[in-house]
Amino acid sequence: MDSDNPLGLFLRARRALVRPEEAGLPAGSRRRVAGLRREEVAVLAGVSTDYYVRLEQGRERSPSAQVVDALARALGLEEDAADHLHRLARPVGTRARPQPEAVSPALLRMMEGWHRTPALVLGRCLTVLAHNHLGGALFAGHAHSGDLLRLVFLDPDAREFYPDWDAVAMNSVAALRACAGTAREDPRMIATVGELSLRSEEFRRLWARHDIRRKTRESKRFRHPLVGELTLDYESLTVNSAPDQQLVVYQAEPGSPSEQALALLGSLVAAEVPRARADGPAGA
Repeated sequence: MDSDNPLGLFLRARRALVRPEEAGLPAGSRRRVAGLRREEVAVLAGVSTDYYVRLEQGRERSPSAQVVDALARALGLEEDAADHLHRLARPVGTRARPQPEAVSPALLRMMEGWHRTPALVLGRCLTVLAHNHLGGALFAGHAHSGDLLRLVFLDPDAREFYPDWDAVAMNSVAALRACAGTAREDPRMIATVGELSLRSEEFRRLWARHDIRRKTRESKRFRHPLVGELTLDYESLTVNSAPDQQLVVYQAEPGSPSEQALALLGSLVAAEVPRARADGPAGA
């Protein structure tokens, strides 16, 4: 999926994104590289240039925790990205082969009881493993409704559905990077990154940035084909019985137009449930 030197690849990608003035350095007029030079990162991190060059080239692969912290500060990394840098510097053996992504029946029953709250369970590659009726209705009607990454980058109506598409795209790729971690051997992850890299120039550009950001909480806007504009807050929760899965729960601000639109969507879903159960599973 990436090179055999993930630590060096990450360091190169991240220093290319830091403007000199952001690090308190003069921008200059004859810079030949985007972002910071290697020697500038070394100075900011308090290590020798030779040592930093060896890190990027993969000739040094075991920096101390103190050096990793200094590099994270020099590159202005946020918490998730800094944690990722530590994992790259201290990989914990080889991960076991990924297990099938089955959602527990108890979690499915709990989600189905949330009639006013859209809920999804996402897998390692942000595929929709399960949803309640309202969660399915929120994302229904797209070519890739059951796969949030492919919806963003491959669906022809993605930019209509997501009014803030640029932010959604950046956060989606950063979340995929966070899910990938150091598990570069996961066949499904390799296939997902490979397909999207071939089919989407925007995905390739964002993947090359090496942004790392877990899905936690956010306010997101949707333009739904049935009920119009929605602004929903979501919380992403790790499923302890299946750590690779995320439970994502959406809510509207009480008393807002979005709450009314969500209620309307819920009434439409309720009217469709008997037919959906007769014809087959209601699906995103």
